[in-house]
Amino acid sequence: MRKVLLLSILAVISAVSAIAQTDKLMDMLNDENAASKKEPVSATFKATRIINSSTVENLAAGVLDFRILHRFGRVSDGFDNFFGIDNATTRIGLDYGITKWLMVGIAHNTLQKTNDGFLKAKLLSQKTNGGAPVTLSYFGGMSITGGAAPPVPAGTEYYFTNRLAYAHQLLIARKFNSKLSLQLMPTVVHQNLVDSSAYSNNTFAMGVGGRMKVSKRIAVTCEYFYRFNNQDMLSFGAKTYNSLSLGVDIETGGHVFQLFFTNSLGMTERNFITQNADTWEKGQLHFGFNISRVFTIVKPKEFRGDGTSW
Repeated sequence: MRKVLLLSILAVISAVSAIAQTDKLMDMLNDENAASKKEPVSATFKATRIINSSTVENLAAGVLDFRILHRFGRVSDGFDNFFGIDNATTRIGLDYGITKWLMVGIAHNTLQKTNDGFLKAKLLSQKTNGGAPVTLSYFGGMSITGGAAPPVPAGTEYYFTNRLAYAHQLLIARKFNSKLSLQLMPTVVHQNLVDSSAYSNNTFAMGVGGRMKVSKRIAVTCEYFYRFNNQDMLSFGAKTYNSLSLGVDIETGGHVFQLFFTNSLGMTERNFITQNADTWEKGQLHFGFNISRVFTIVKPKEFRGDGTSW
């Protein structure tokens, strides 16, 4: 009887030990699977714009973003225009997330009384553990200038189509770590009308932008666009320059408040890439800010209490 009892106890101990070893092995396998799982990288940037240019970030589906972009006049104007405050331009727009990978936007700009619209589609997402090394998005925009027709050569008629311009961009971004993100932006801007036949209607440019987090709520940002052609282009008779902007992102309660200095007064791709008439070399800088207010128009399914569709 004692032998049977002893054998039973040993059997129970062996079974418990085997179960414990199995659980430990399963935990190790689960940890390995979790560590090797390819997860999408989030928050490459904290806003849908670096400064002037778009980022690879999209609004969530069903989210509406009321966005105000503001640029003061030249700081170098001094007291004559109160360091640019008396000469301000504004872009007021609405951006909307249609799906998690597609967003659109429309806006009105006080500069040249321009109306613009765009769409942005996320084509590829950066992933961890050997997944895609970058996030890739396509941006396509169109702008229409308003107001009176500009001067044109004698005998030349100014058509409505002369007011149109188009921009196409590939946005290629990588989040290197929790602090540093960089983005390349090969761009082509097509203008239906340019100052002279000496210039191409298509301007090819490469944009470079980045974000470096310096504290929990503050990050330094920058962006620069280099034009491969039309470097000597005139816009309304004025010499044009490449766009350079430096700024700071401040995160406040889920929103990002952006402050910066830029030599670009315009806020559409046509304006800040091909028509930028100011330069850092002459101190022709503009102080500006971007602010937005987000509204959830359509709730995600997982947050709908009654399970009905919207």
